[in-house]
Amino acid sequence: MIAAQRPEMRFVELKSAEQQSRTILFRARERLVHQRTELVNALRACLYEFGHVVPQGIHQLGRIKGILDGPNSDLPELMREECGDLMKQIAEKMFRIDARTAKIKALAAEADTARRLQTIPGVGPLTALAVEAFAPPMESFRCGRDFAAWLSLVPRQFSSGGKERLGRVSKAGQSDIRRLLIIGAMSRLNWLGRKSIPEGSWLARIAARKPRMLVAIALANKMARTIWAMLTKNEDYRDSAQAAAA
Repeated sequence: MIAAQRPEMRFVELKSAEQQSRTILFRARERLVHQRTELVNALRACLYEFGHVVPQGIHQLGRIKGILDGPNSDLPELMREECGDLMKQIAEKMFRIDARTAKIKALAAEADTARRLQTIPGVGPLTALAVEAFAPPMESFRCGRDFAAWLSLVPRQFSSGGKERLGRVSKAGQSDIRRLLIIGAMSRLNWLGRKSIPEGSWLARIAARKPRMLVAIALANKMARTIWAMLTKNEDYRDSAQAAAA
């Protein structure tokens, strides 16, 4: 009761039934991805017992299939049967993951807000729909930094006595949107995405002198602020570099 009477208190907005349904869809897809990862690691562990070292990654399934089905395979028949069963389970998980991914993309194409958010470089259908599903109304945040802080994309503050002390970025915020924003930022920093970064821009300058992950978090922070500005002002995405050139 005392906390509710404080004027500076912030209250959690209730989600609509549609938002709740989308969060369940996201959680179902994430659960399948974790289960697929568990199965792939179990398959790698089985092969390791017989001296076959396979690197991590879902793209290594073709290499594993070659080891199991190779004409000169030294694996026992029982071993290959069990690994084959694991391969069938992985294929089933991948089919169900693809089905849910297609459903998420279809929902993102139908929603006007999600379509607009996808115009931001690095924001895809999964990220756009995650913002609609997990984020409260943007009007509940006073500024874009508050939204980025809610996602835990800003450094923790330990300021006192007029002295500003910034700590590390924690993982206490909304993990689903934060993870997708960082993945989208990393895609812009790979060798193909770097071609779209204008020379002399803030992103090009920071990427030249800072570690890649730090740059990705800074870019994800900027993407979060852009999302807040677009949704609160009901505007389309505008590239700052192109606007300055015009």
